[in-house]
Amino acid sequence: MTITVFIRYEIDPAKKAEFETYARNWGQAIPRNGADLIGYYAPHEGSSTVAYGVYNIENLAAYEQYRERLKHDPLGQKNYIFAHKEKFILREDRLFLKLASAPHAKE
Repeated sequence: MTITVFIRYEIDPAKKAEFETYARNWGQAIPRNGADLIGYYAPHEGSSTVAYGVYNIENLAAYEQYRERLKHDPLGQKNYIFAHKEKFILREDRLFLKLASAPHAKE
């Protein structure tokens, strides 16, 4: 059963550009380490502090293996350091959800 990981970020609104750099870096590192990245989403209209990262992974065991690979990925390491140094992430929460509406209608 595939699970979808939703990461909800509270970011510093004055550092949206830094979050976007962070998101682009994960756009490279996440897929090569085993997760199916749906995307990272930065504030556009409405709230200026809420952002999301969303990806699919096979199951929780695969998630743990993926996280271990990501810790050793050079760009992953660089991105963790960048986020810590620049302090644009104020809070980060993860949700693990499964698709409940399938099968979807074709028309």
